[in-house]
Order: sequence, then C-alpha cells, then structure tokens
Amino acid sequence: MNQPVQPNRRALSATEIVTQLSKLNGEQALGWRLMDGALEKTFAFKNFHETMAFVNALAFIAHSEDHHPDLSLSYSKCTVRFSTHDVNGISASDFLCASKVDALLL
Repeated sequence: MNQPVQPNRRALSATEIVTQLSKLNGEQALGWRLMDGALEKTFAFKNFHETMAFVNALAFIAHSEDHHPDLSLSYSKCTVRFSTHDVNGISASDFLCASKVDALLL
C-alpha cells in the first residue's frame, strides 16, 4: 500500500541531482553514483562481521529517517541504493540518508 507523499518531499530535477551528488561526493570522491534512477554506492569490508555491523548501523539510520534503501550483501561488500518510491525519483531524503551512511565510516 502506498503511503501519501510527505508535504515537502518531491523528486529532484536532473540539475538538482547533479549538484547534490557533487556536494555529497565532494573532493574526497566518496563513490556515490547515479545508477538506474537511484543513488548507489558499494562499500567494502574486511569480513562478514564488519559487513553486518555496517548493515545494522545503516538499518538504524534508515529506521530513524523512515527512509529505507535497497541493499545487496555478500561476505565483504554491501551495495546501498537510495531512491524515493513515492515520488518516483530521487529526493533530498536520499541525499540526507546517503550522507549519514558515509558518516558511519568517517
């Protein structure tokens, strides 16, 4: 069942996405990219324990923001994909959550 769109949530324009993506990646080139209508980044870890610790911390962020990514997991990698289904695009919420996920590893 679709939830109603939050009042200030809307799909960003292509120009806004490119601008926000450059801010998100910054000078450190943190690796977020546009892939099939979503923000995507793959994180690498030493082992399964580190991967799962990251996923659990990410789950806490997603729950607190009420904004849940698609995840793909393996032993030492996690690919994270943010998009906003109720606006059928990428919203400011995706960039906010992506920056919080990056902060887990700083």
